[in-house]
Amino acid sequence: MSAEPITPAASEGSFLSAALSNRSFVAGLIITGLIAAMAIVSFVWTPYDITRLEVANRMQGLSWEHPFGTDHFGRDILTMIMIGSRNSIAVAIVAVGIGMGIGVPLGAWAAARGGLVDEALMRFNDLVFAFPALLSAVLITAIFGPGAINAIIAIGIFNIPVFARVARAGALAIWPREYILAARAAGKGKARITIEHILPNVASMLLVQGTIQFALGILAEAGLSYVGLGAQPPAPSWGRMLFDAQTRMMVAPHLALFPGFAIVVTVLGLNLLGDGLRDVLDPRLRRER
Repeated sequence: MSAEPITPAASEGSFLSAALSNRSFVAGLIITGLIAAMAIVSFVWTPYDITRLEVANRMQGLSWEHPFGTDHFGRDILTMIMIGSRNSIAVAIVAVGIGMGIGVPLGAWAAARGGLVDEALMRFNDLVFAFPALLSAVLITAIFGPGAINAIIAIGIFNIPVFARVARAGALAIWPREYILAARAAGKGKARITIEHILPNVASMLLVQGTIQFALGILAEAGLSYVGLGAQPPAPSWGRMLFDAQTRMMVAPHLALFPGFAIVVTVLGLNLLGDGLRDVLDPRLRRER
């Protein structure tokens, strides 16, 4: 007796039910959603004006007026964290988009062509992968100067070989399948097969990798801002806030506590979301559970 084909509606329903029953996915979705909501709200409302300096109220502790205290310029830390969240998220989104937009086509093309093309592209990826985002940022900023745009370029370049490797590995596992051989026998070219069959089947792998790289992008942006290569003042950045707080830890520890906590929670939420997606989208893991 043959199994009934799974309809899109049934597949969507099974995904939602499996996702909502996965605690890692739900926890990651809630945390990530709250961080994203905070970033969106900061576009239309913040407790204080970020350009407002109140030196008389500098380094105040927690209070009703300033729930997270104030910094060494008297600026509200909660406001800075809210605005810093959108800067960090924007950098990570664009950097992941660059890596995915360039890396996925390169990896899929390498898997489709094989031979010398595959070898050359993978060795080039190894060369790019050998330069961490921080080293790339130093090189770029030495030429063009520090800034958020250069940080995006550096992190994006670092993401390219990551997505290229994932796309290539997934595509190589699919090319020998029977339905791919049938598509080739029907006269479909490699480009059409890649678009119609290969990429849809590796999309789940790329989605999971995208969440992981997004979390790494948040960390990379904070690290670059910490060493002065990311967003420049007066634009708030979580990494820059940590840098400004390092010499004042004994006097006002809350200056480092809240931006550090924001980074940890954001990365934790994205990692939980990625783990949940991997568990839900990988049928082998579902069977093991």
